[in-house]
Amino acid sequence: MRETPEELTAWHEAGHAWAALLVGAKVHSVSIAPDNDDGPQRFGDTEIHWSKRRFSGRKLAAALCRVALAGPVAEMLYSGRPFHPAGVAEWAQDWRTALQALDFVPDRQRRLAMLEQTTIQLYEKFSDDFHWQALSAIAEQLLAHEILDADLLGEAIEPWVDSLESESSFDH
Repeated sequence: MRETPEELTAWHEAGHAWAALLVGAKVHSVSIAPDNDDGPQRFGDTEIHWSKRRFSGRKLAAALCRVALAGPVAEMLYSGRPFHPAGVAEWAQDWRTALQALDFVPDRQRRLAMLEQTTIQLYEKFSDDFHWQALSAIAEQLLAHEILDADLLGEAIEPWVDSLESESSFDH
């Protein structure tokens, strides 16, 4: 069965949103029908609030990197095609965002290795039933509503919220 562009976008944005929640950021909205009045055409958009008290320096860089790569990873898992995030044109901005987040690492080869390791970690984490079910719930609600505000997103992930804090670390 062939996935529709809307399905792929829903899974992609679900990945960004779920990863943002996992690192402790707040998600204002997730959309598979974003406004295109503020720049180039986008197929999806996830608006995230990064608390300056909670995120700064390397912690923010690591979180930005994970969230940027989470969209491509969720889409890879859904489609069953494990592409490299740098090799898909639609994911170029995600890859650039992740690469720029790690600018504090002077050696480009080391940065690339860190991105690949982060991609692998996300792939393994999102393959777990707990995360897969949460991603599925977000993607399904996106396909039904096209736009989820914070409240609708909260309703979609309610069954996983209690476990979210214990699952939130990418370090284990």
